[in-house]
Amino acid sequence: MLNRRRFLAWLAATSLANPTLSPRARAAGSESPMGVNSDGREAVITLFLCGDVMSGRAIDQILPNHNRPQIHEPYLVDARDYIALAERVNGPIPRPVAFDYVWGDALAELSRMSPDARIVNLETAITTHDVFEPKGINYRMHPANVGLLGVAGIDCCALANNHVLDWGDKGLADTLACLQGAEIRTAGAGRDLARAQAPAVIPIPGKGRVLVFAFGSEYSGIARDWAATQKRPGIDLLPDLSAATLAGIAERVGRTKQTGDIAVASVHWGGNWDYQIPAAQRRFAHGLIDQAGIDLVHGHSSHHVKGVEVYRGRPIIYGCGDFLNDYEGIRGHEEYRADLGLMYFPTLDIESGRLVRFELTATRIKRFRIQRADPAEAAWLAAVLDREGRPLGTGVAAVDGARLRLEWARR
Repeated sequence: MLNRRRFLAWLAATSLANPTLSPRARAAGSESPMGVNSDGREAVITLFLCGDVMSGRAIDQILPNHNRPQIHEPYLVDARDYIALAERVNGPIPRPVAFDYVWGDALAELSRMSPDARIVNLETAITTHDVFEPKGINYRMHPANVGLLGVAGIDCCALANNHVLDWGDKGLADTLACLQGAEIRTAGAGRDLARAQAPAVIPIPGKGRVLVFAFGSEYSGIARDWAATQKRPGIDLLPDLSAATLAGIAERVGRTKQTGDIAVASVHWGGNWDYQIPAAQRRFAHGLIDQAGIDLVHGHSSHHVKGVEVYRGRPIIYGCGDFLNDYEGIRGHEEYRADLGLMYFPTLDIESGRLVRFELTATRIKRFRIQRADPAEAAWLAAVLDREGRPLGTGVAAVDGARLRLEWARR
């Protein structure tokens, strides 16, 4: 039998004392605390999210299969030069490497956390096509290297970014076909507007579904003529961040989202270097939650991590930072520590969509391999997230080694 103190503690966790619980369950009189089934089991979905996965150019060159190394940049003409730059800083990089090499310590973290769905922003074309867009920097990965994504169990690639069309419409078509053949879902790009706007649907057995809608913004450097139309392939490019754009997204989400679905908006927006979050981005992110029924905003484009907000119980990651790139040895912007990244593991309540907990793992890219950050690097990242999150109402606590935890006011 419960004593009075334990009974009051239990009562405080039920719908009688918690107005955030669902009216349906309150009426039934059998509501459990958020994220817990009536039998005591957790009713939650955990996601893995990260920033830009840039597996083209020099990363492609160290993999078992690779494109011709010629690149079309103002200063370098061979992708292998980026390998030499990295080796000059951090030592020899083996090649060829197995697909699991570049994921490094991330694979053990994925195994430990066992997320229900794994979502990345893939910032490269997957093609051998040689006709490139004259834009200064072009990324492509050989199609035979798609196993790089498979070895990490990636469920969905967001493609609405400023590199997926680096090799034109043919490169995009190859990318879509390659990912489809590997049974990896895509969002944000397609052979026409309808398919570019269609969400990726990830079924989670015994729990529900995760819906991924992906959008690109011109403010991330995406060319306007990359927008998909009814007759032209391309990406789901936002015309602006207006109320009218939000209304259109809300209508699309409403057509697809069902009870028990977790809806993710993966948005490629903003510049590469700046901690500031424009007011228009913040209004738009809030609108995605308020008007469109989005449960999590997965923002990316910045080469470094930015602040995280929890708005009405829903997480907003304004900038994930790069997760994998070939930037080692490139000078400039050292103060942002673009070599440091995060693995984001938000856990959401299935019924309400609200955030239950948010774990993070600090990482570092070294020799084109993702490694756990050392204690000093993890502390540096925690301090940045804490500083940038303070105006957004969040903080970060160290847990153990490279593991961090997001903290926010729950109301």
